Amino acid sequence: MNIKFETLIYALSRRFKKDIISADCQTMPLQGGTVGNVYLVTGIAETADGEKMPYRIVLKIQKKWERYGDPGSWRREYDLYASDFGATFSDAFRWPTCYHAEINAEENEFQLWLEYIDGVTGLDLTGNMYEQAALELGRYQGKLYAEQPAVLQSLTNLSHADLMKNTYLHYRSWPVVYDYIRSDDCEFLQHVRQMLIDIDEHADEILSRIEKLPLVLCHRDFWVTNLIYADGKIALIDWDTSGWGYLGEDLASLIADEADIDHMVEYYQRCVPAYYKGFSEYADVSPIADHCVYELILLVFGYRLVEWYLHTEDDDEKTKLVHTLQKIYEMKTSPAQGRL
Repeated sequence: MNIKFETLIYALSRRFKKDIISADCQTMPLQGGTVGNVYLVTGIAETADGEKMPYRIVLKIQKKWERYGDPGSWRREYDLYASDFGATFSDAFRWPTCYHAEINAEENEFQLWLEYIDGVTGLDLTGNMYEQAALELGRYQGKLYAEQPAVLQSLTNLSHADLMKNTYLHYRSWPVVYDYIRSDDCEFLQHVRQMLIDIDEHADEILSRIEKLPLVLCHRDFWVTNLIYADGKIALIDWDTSGWGYLGEDLASLIADEADIDHMVEYYQRCVPAYYKGFSEYADVSPIADHCVYELILLVFGYRLVEWYLHTEDDDEKTKLVHTLQKIYEMKTSPAQGRL
């Protein structure tokens, strides 16, 4: 892992708002894959007047790759940080501060030097934290929907409103998952199979209802691993799928993506009203009797859960995925599905 000394010094000078003249560093992978890697960089920085300060900073290196239906997503986070998009956030709901961003067009790669936020994330989030995340998301989307700041119109690299629909239709046209839930070999209980089949049979009508909902700026990967709760506030990382989507679309991810299965129905019941409460502080949503979050969960995650089930050899993982589908079924009759 080769870090340019000059770049590190520049990022740390921005981080501390002081003239940093030297620093040592150690790197530790936070997460990574074939197309991007994230590192925690730590060490001691020294100022021009001899002050020594320990630091933690995040380095994200992203290479070009093609996401289905969204070819510009690989560089979207760089484009957003290079724009005035950061001005849309509040103290209570924001992304990590970026101290330095650079892109290498020849190598199709960019680097972001980001604030390290130490907080609660993933399945350590509590029900109250889920609810606050839903409330703040609603406020954020409601404010942007009501105010339509000029920066939103200036952003050219955002995912399109039909991405969710096209991804669902792509899955539905895939025989591996479509045929499985209709086959004699399917190991799911009949009511779970029927839940997925019913969505397919009523998809046109459901999508028509969803497309009447307000169009809002969505994160589109609003799941627990991308949420950090710190000091009573919400920070959100990984903006590469963000773009235009429908009211409630991000809630589907919060509730169903790598879910806290034991509390899934409870969080659904709590988060949907909290989200609408936040949104309605800025925009009127009273005419919307049917919020469609249950349908969005099935459209976004139904076939994806089937795919994961078919492609894992781990029996515990299979059981977990079956339980997730069962919990989604139980949401259908839960209180949050009624009029808000």
